[in-house]
Amino acid sequence: MPNVAIIGAGVIGLSSALMAQARGLSVTVIDREGPAAGASAGNAGAFAFTDILPLASPGIMRKAPRWLLDPLGPLSIPPAYALNIAPWLWRFWRACAPSAVAASTAAQTALMDLSKAELEPFLHATGTHDMLAKRGNLQVYESDAEFRASLPGWQARTDHGIEFHHLTAREMEAIQPGLSPRFTHGTFTPGWFSIADPKLYTLALADRFRTNGGNIRIAQATAIDPTTTGATIRLNDGTTLHADRVVISAGAHSHHLARTLGDRIPLETERGYNTTLPPDAFDLRTQVTFGGHGFVVSRLSTGIRVGGAVELGGLTLPPNFKRSEAMLRKAKSFLPDLNTAGGRQWMGFRPSLPDSLPAIGPARRSPHVIYAFGHGHLGLTQSAGTARIVADLLTGARPPVDLSPFTPHRFQ
Repeated sequence: MPNVAIIGAGVIGLSSALMAQARGLSVTVIDREGPAAGASAGNAGAFAFTDILPLASPGIMRKAPRWLLDPLGPLSIPPAYALNIAPWLWRFWRACAPSAVAASTAAQTALMDLSKAELEPFLHATGTHDMLAKRGNLQVYESDAEFRASLPGWQARTDHGIEFHHLTAREMEAIQPGLSPRFTHGTFTPGWFSIADPKLYTLALADRFRTNGGNIRIAQATAIDPTTTGATIRLNDGTTLHADRVVISAGAHSHHLARTLGDRIPLETERGYNTTLPPDAFDLRTQVTFGGHGFVVSRLSTGIRVGGAVELGGLTLPPNFKRSEAMLRKAKSFLPDLNTAGGRQWMGFRPSLPDSLPAIGPARRSPHVIYAFGHGHLGLTQSAGTARIVADLLTGARPPVDLSPFTPHRFQ
């Protein structure tokens, strides 16, 4: 069996490493900072299997102009980054065509179904199943018009067999007490799972990987050189590492490594913000999505997390924590009993491609290098399914879903 190097110790990389180990492969994981140092630490903790609709859609294009007028709103582009993001936005706009949305929805659904099927067996195998909760998700609306505008999306979920229930304000109160009366309608999806804490979960995967004999090396990979038998990874300390197979799952930094292989993949960074409040900040019984405002409130074992929104600002601009503060103020008005004291702020990088689908598949110059990145808001959700695909590609097995919609070369 070949030896494997996986670049990236987030939830995608470590899940792939564990599934590769289960196939009998010898695996080394390389990460610039160590396990759970990026977006895997600060996400909302949801397995959003019902979230099959791509971010790139006509609906988001209708909302975007209004959102962009508010620099602290659900979507913002810092002026200093506007020119850089223009080519990505053009591809995003093209991905909003109805035919493109239909194709990406079908592909997203296939990956979601696989990820849901693989999740609980994976959690049992890694000793992490007790971290799983099944509390569902409540999406809330502030008017009849906003609710009706959401109905085409729910019809798409109906077409794919996803269970949900539309609710009145009184019915919402039974599921989640304490909502502001401004919310007149809601939709509850029971098939929305969550993890106790995404950082603790990812660290638990790292511990299991090491227990199974895996090695995690703290170093920054700077380039990949294909060879006839595999690939050589150049590291920032001047050393190299040869592997028979290499997997690039380095989150928002992945496209820089792909470029050293000649692949120009339009990966961008959706900078996400959150504030994690103490566990007793609110009696939260399900995850609540405030879709009109672009954020969610989630219960973790470590606290109540208020976060979301999208800032298309790249990797180098300093954080703008006024965005976290704006979400927290809104959360207080939407959940009047929420205690906003004692919170911890965070900003992280969601690696996103214009059509809302990840890049999964081999590099153009080498079948020995596999890409597995660009999951956007759905890295945790799609981690087990992606890991199954990566393990299949590493061992020459046929993946259970059609990978053509996810080819890393679809933009070239």
